[in-house]
Amino acid sequence: MNISGTHFNYYHVCQRKLWLFANGISMEHTSDLVYDGKLIHETSYPQRPERYEEMTIGGCKIDFYDAKNRVIHEIKKSDKMEKAHEWQVKYYIMTMERNGIEGVKGILEYPVLRQTTPVELTDADRDAVVEMERQIMLITEAEQCPPLIHAGICKKCSYYEFCYVNEEVNP
Repeated sequence: MNISGTHFNYYHVCQRKLWLFANGISMEHTSDLVYDGKLIHETSYPQRPERYEEMTIGGCKIDFYDAKNRVIHEIKKSDKMEKAHEWQVKYYIMTMERNGIEGVKGILEYPVLRQTTPVELTDADRDAVVEMERQIMLITEAEQCPPLIHAGICKKCSYYEFCYVNEEVNP
């Protein structure tokens, strides 16, 4: 399996979501929030395709890459999952390094919030990425789906109905 940025993101958000996604159960197409995020990606920086390129490398699909300045631009709707977003970009940077592209940095862009966050990859991060890759493989190759996490983020997740279809609601 090629690990993607989505795998890295989901690893930090919910391991159940990671397992479901990796095992071919995709619910994103039913989510209005996912659609909103795609719309933000497509409309926030209309001049970008002229200057930067969308790039696929090692199973990763990078929103925009500025080859001249070696900067990955990752667009997100909200910063609520900023840790997951940061690790996704760090994984992209490491993937670029593994493919011989050195000196890459990243920028997380939250156009709705009008915020940006720089992202760099340290030596400690490189070690952490290798361990996370190992953990992602263990989770995604497991026979059993991980348990529900019962977190506040669940209600806005595209997998919510899938995960809670048989759950009893307390009055």
